[in-house]
Amino acid sequence: MDPGLLAQYLFNGLMLGTIYAIVAVGFSLFFGVLDVIKFSHGDVVSVGAFSAFGAAGLMAALVSLSGPLALAVGLIAALGAGALSGVIIGRLLVLPLKNAPGVNVLLATLMAGTVLREAIRLGVPNGGNPKPFPALLPDGVLKAGSFSVGVDSVIILLAGLGVVVATHLVITRTRLGLSIRAVAQDEEVAQLAGVSFNRTVLGTFALGSMLAGLAGLMLGLYYREINFNMGVMLGIIGFACAVVGGLGSLIGPIIGGFLFAGVQTLVTVLLPFTSAYKDVVAFAVIIALIGLFPTGLIAEKSSERV
Repeated sequence: MDPGLLAQYLFNGLMLGTIYAIVAVGFSLFFGVLDVIKFSHGDVVSVGAFSAFGAAGLMAALVSLSGPLALAVGLIAALGAGALSGVIIGRLLVLPLKNAPGVNVLLATLMAGTVLREAIRLGVPNGGNPKPFPALLPDGVLKAGSFSVGVDSVIILLAGLGVVVATHLVITRTRLGLSIRAVAQDEEVAQLAGVSFNRTVLGTFALGSMLAGLAGLMLGLYYREINFNMGVMLGIIGFACAVVGGLGSLIGPIIGGFLFAGVQTLVTVLLPFTSAYKDVVAFAVIIALIGLFPTGLIAEKSSERV
C-alpha cells in the first residue's frame, strides 16, 4: 500500500479515536461519581453541534463575524449548551432518582435523549435534514509526498488531544477533580469531609456534557455537516469504549476510544472490500474483549476512579 494512503488512514483513525475518547470519558465520569449510565450523552453531542452552528451563523449574520471570532462564539455556545443540558438532566432526572433502581435512571436519561433529539428535529428549520457546517478554521493543505491533510484537520486533532490531557489535569489537579474522586471513592466519607455531594454531581455532569458538546463541534468542523441524530451512534460507540476500557476509570475509556478507532482503521486498511462493515467488526472485537476482561482493560480496583 502507498505510504501516503496509509498515513491518511492512520490520521483519520487518530482523529476518530480522539473524538471517541472524549465522549467515552464523559460516560466514565457519570458512572464514577454516581454509578449511573447517562444514555442521553450522545444526544448532547448533537445539542453542542447545533448550538455552535446556530450561534456562529447568527453572529455572522448580525455583525459579520468570521474565522476565529465566529469559532470562539461557536465554541462558547457548544460548551455552554452541553453544560446546561448536563446540569438540567442531572438535577431534574438523575439526583431525584439517586436511590431508585439503576434501570429507572437509564430509562429516564434515554427518554431525555429522545426529547433532545426531537427538539432539534422539530425546533430547527428543516431540522430533519443534514446541515452544512460553516468552515470556521483556516484553509490550506499540508503535504508530505503522497500524504496530504488539511490544516483545519490538524488543528481539530491537536485541540482534541489537548482536551483529553486537560480533562485528566482537571480530574487530578483541581479542587473539583478532588471532590469528584472523593465522592467516587466513598460518598458518605466525602460529605463528612465537607464535600457538597449535589454540587459535585452537578459539576461532574456539567464537565462530562461539556466534553460531549465539544465533540459535536469537532465533528461539525471535521465533516462539515451535522445531523439531528448524529449523536446516536456516537453515544453507543462512546459507551462501548468506556465499558471495554473500564467504567469508573479515566485512562481506560481513552484507551477504549483509540482501540475502537484502531480496529475500524485496521479493517479499512487490510480488508478494504469490507470497509462498510468496519463498525460491525469493531463491535465484535469489543464484545470479545468484554468477555475476556469483564471489568474492562483497566480494572477499577487497579486504577484511579474519577
